[in-house]
Amino acid sequence: MIIWLNGTFGAGKTTTAGELTTRIRDSRIFDAERVGELLGHVLGAPEGDFQDVPPWRGLVVETARQVLDHAGGTLVVPQTVLVEQYWQEIRAGLAAAGIPVHHFLLHADQDTLAHRIATDPDPGGAAGRRWRLDHLPRYQQALPWLYREAEVIDTAELPPDLVAEVAAARIWPHGEGLYR
Repeated sequence: MIIWLNGTFGAGKTTTAGELTTRIRDSRIFDAERVGELLGHVLGAPEGDFQDVPPWRGLVVETARQVLDHAGGTLVVPQTVLVEQYWQEIRAGLAAAGIPVHHFLLHADQDTLAHRIATDPDPGGAAGRRWRLDHLPRYQQALPWLYREAEVIDTAELPPDLVAEVAAARIWPHGEGLYR
């Protein structure tokens, strides 16, 4: 199984992923950005986002399939995908591999996101903050399809441990997949 945590910078994906893996038996985080780093090493830095390189989407699916075939359990994927076509390719590939996916959109309002980005202790300096802030309009544009495709969890007022509890409860309402 895959739990895909979508959302933009500052939504709480990475922290929530860590919280989920403390609650879910046989779970691990799969950082799909590492696939992009691999492609950057092999193909050179892309002009745009690494997600624009078609092999990224196929390799994310294949890597997830291989890891699950080898280790089993649950992969928690904290990865922003804002292009609907890219999400459709990933979802279709995972479905063809027989992998169930729970797709969550971790959402917060613009002011909350901007504040979180501005106060992130490791944002890559001023340039990193600016880069993250500059991506917020793309997120806003993607919201209509994200609201159709994902279960939304508003993270503006919830700490990551409670966001993880909400996500886990939506997947396992009776707690059957959890440690607790």
